[in-house]
Amino acid sequence: MTSLTIELPNDTYRQLLDLARARGVSLDALIQELGAVALAGQATESRFRAMASKGNPEGAGEVLDRLDRSDRKAS
Repeated sequence: MTSLTIELPNDTYRQLLDLARARGVSLDALIQELGAVALAGQATESRFRAMASKGNPEGAGEVLDRLDRSDRKAS
């Protein structure tokens, strides 16, 4: 595993720490989760764009449905 050092505004750090505590996870686990959600969203968007460029509206609709479900889980 790789370590990452980032600089955040103090208020952002406190808000993330509060969110992690509310979810019952460490700040590291929260950041990993948020990163995974961002990467999943990017992968979904890439698949959607690939399907859209091939003119596959059914497949694109399925991807949008999965993205909507993913967004609801992240909220």
